[in-house]
Amino acid sequence: MGSFLMHLQKFAPRHAISRFMGWLANIQNPDAKNWMIKRFIRKYNVDMTQAVEENPEKYIDFNHFFTRKLKPELRPIVSGKNEIASPVDGVIAQMGKVKQNQLLQAKDFYYDLDSLLGDKTFAQQFVDGSFATLYLAPRDYHRVHMPLAGTLIKSIYIPGDLFSVNRLSSEIIPQLFTRNERLVLFFQTDAGVMAVVLIGAIIVGNIQTVWMQKPVRASQIKIETPANIHLQTGDELGQFLLGSTVIVLFGKDKMRWVDRTEDAVKMGELVGEVSTDNYLPT
Repeated sequence: MGSFLMHLQKFAPRHAISRFMGWLANIQNPDAKNWMIKRFIRKYNVDMTQAVEENPEKYIDFNHFFTRKLKPELRPIVSGKNEIASPVDGVIAQMGKVKQNQLLQAKDFYYDLDSLLGDKTFAQQFVDGSFATLYLAPRDYHRVHMPLAGTLIKSIYIPGDLFSVNRLSSEIIPQLFTRNERLVLFFQTDAGVMAVVLIGAIIVGNIQTVWMQKPVRASQIKIETPANIHLQTGDELGQFLLGSTVIVLFGKDKMRWVDRTEDAVKMGELVGEVSTDNYLPT
């Protein structure tokens, strides 16, 4: 049944559905928004004791509930200089090496760096590098944080489709991550250039970073180079308004992952280490 529904979405008006869901998520009528929030909490067994604001009725709309902040002490950040943190609460779907310029999406499905990143020059820096794909479930904390301290070099918003993004869809829809809407962020770090890619999906309201005045959405590619944006490991980077998936990339021999494929991780937990001699054996 799940596979049938994944195929069925190919014929659904995905952008129209997403706009409608975004409108619902912004409703501030107390009765309507409280009903949506409480129903969501019950359906996905959301633990509100972890939230800074535990009372669901205090959120002005569903979006503010969905992007709720957590109590900082519940998400300690790795403290070692060479340690790389999970940017999100989620499940590590894939973790490993880029094969020349190909990344593994799921069994027998690959996608390429150029298409994912939207910049051939930057893509060359990740050939034979390392990547990790993290899925966020509906109940998860939906703010995205820095895996490693860095300075923003460039951001590229790439409009696209809005297929559902989860393990099942990744096994059915070819080139899923290069077909969907996404925001690509390049940072200069102690491990060289790091890319953090935020992937949109069906019913995703918008993608937003901490330096944006409003969520990004456009009908064409947008390239920006905001100045003086430096974030430490664990600093908040952005958020999904009903969101999806994060892909993190590093260059060849710049770091190694702590093998946690298929593991559930919390934001701030150790997922990798920067190479101290610029070479790590495979």
